[in-house]
Amino acid sequence: MPTLGDALRQGIDLLSKDEIPSPRLTAEVLLAHAVRKDRTWLYAHPEYTLSDLEWLHYGRYLHERLGGKPTQYITKVQEWYGRLFRVSPAVLIPRPETEHVIERALQLGGERILDIGTGSGAIAVTLALEMKAKVVATDLSIEAVRVARDNADAFRAEVEFVNCDLASAIAGEFDLVVSNPPYVPDDELPGLQREVRDFEPRVALDGGEEGLALYRRIIPEAGRLLRRGGHLLFEMGYRSEPGIRASLGPCWQEIESLHDLAGLPRVLSARYEP
Repeated sequence: MPTLGDALRQGIDLLSKDEIPSPRLTAEVLLAHAVRKDRTWLYAHPEYTLSDLEWLHYGRYLHERLGGKPTQYITKVQEWYGRLFRVSPAVLIPRPETEHVIERALQLGGERILDIGTGSGAIAVTLALEMKAKVVATDLSIEAVRVARDNADAFRAEVEFVNCDLASAIAGEFDLVVSNPPYVPDDELPGLQREVRDFEPRVALDGGEEGLALYRRIIPEAGRLLRRGGHLLFEMGYRSEPGIRASLGPCWQEIESLHDLAGLPRVLSARYEP
């Protein structure tokens, strides 16, 4: 059986030849997952000889990644906002740019928060922990709700999960409604990276003809559930902002956009003043 050093070199070579992004990092993550250690341990023990089972697992993980399967679905985890969240093919992999939603929510504040379309629960769990708020989170997918609940349990975050379409089963009054809805227009779906197009849940990606279908449904729901002076907070696609602004009626004030590190409009917030 090969040593860790040999296995790592072989993995990097295979991934590089197939033009997999970040081949060294990917090989490290998959090898660490195969031997159930962290990446630092790999470099501290390059002479360690893999067992038959570890070598078998590593080979399978490399084969899956070469086939396009995202690394996060292989390892079943994704680090996000300083925490390691469980993920599965039932949920969208949390992206770094979505952390801007948390930044804006912390600025706006609120004691009672609704997260519509929670997916892995990353936003809901993080807001519950960072803001000490009472959080309710919804998702249409029962499989996604199970993943999100597992994450909340792992971090001891007090989040109430509801399996429903958007906020259809929710009543009450909230200070903040947040959502990272599907926003990829239909015509852009075929051009997505294969890792996204072929492996991540389409229901979490498909935003309809203009990428605005879910925003237009969520806005009136937020109006029904927000207290006067409460805020609606969206993550949005790079082409979404004009359409979202046009969908917000006169009861929405102080409409503001926050840009990501690439300079693209990423988060939109609006205050509800009926």
